Amino acid sequence: MNASVNDSRRKERLMNVLIAPHMSEKSTIVADAHNQIAFRVRRDATKEEIRQAVELLFEVEVHDVTVVNCRGKVKRHAFQYGQRSAWKKAYVKVAPGSQIDFLGVE
Repeated sequence: MNASVNDSRRKERLMNVLIAPHMSEKSTIVADAHNQIAFRVRRDATKEEIRQAVELLFEVEVHDVTVVNCRGKVKRHAFQYGQRSAWKKAYVKVAPGSQIDFLGVE
């Protein structure tokens, strides 16, 4: 019984690793040229967790995961300074011939 509880907790953790796809000019260029998709991920996520989460959610084979820690920008409003939150981005390279379908439409 303990193994099934741990497995369900692991799957729940994997479902929460990916936050959203990251759309930018660079991410669309990389997607077209190298078959990579950019995701915003949790700051405490590891490469292996990101790999398992993408394979679980989108049912594709992952070849490589590259992670980038993005520092929060310092912003100023009038005489006060503040800082945006830091975040983590992952570039996931999928197997040739397979794609990630965000809409789920067949």
